[in-house]
Amino acid sequence: MPLPAHDPITDLLKAAKSIAVVGLSNSPFRASYGVSAYMQNQGYRILPVNPNLHEAVLGEEPFASLRDIPERIDIVDIFRRSEFVPELVDQAIQLGVTAIWMQEGVIHEPAAAKARQAGLFVVMDRCILKEHRARFR
Repeated sequence: MPLPAHDPITDLLKAAKSIAVVGLSNSPFRASYGVSAYMQNQGYRILPVNPNLHEAVLGEEPFASLRDIPERIDIVDIFRRSEFVPELVDQAIQLGVTAIWMQEGVIHEPAAAKARQAGLFVVMDRCILKEHRARFR
């Protein structure tokens, strides 16, 4: 299926430099790890967010929460269950994040609406790796 002439996901992926991956696992067998490794290989800075991680993942030190990240975050990529999305959206709004990306199976319409109302770009129930490959292969 061809992409529209103006595609906001393409624009986002071209402009973004850093991706905070909430729920990133240190297991190479988990989707969050594989997706993050791919995005890192495409030149994005991966910022792991997982309070249960105590050692580097993909060469990056993990953060307990989005609020602990001392640098600009372009995309918050969520690999957590949908019930955790509202709190993450609130943090992203406070931090001035550009976009919220909810991976496949992560859906929270009220939080998405709140993020959009605050000016964030929202992608829901889509895989960032698949979307990147579809546009930049």
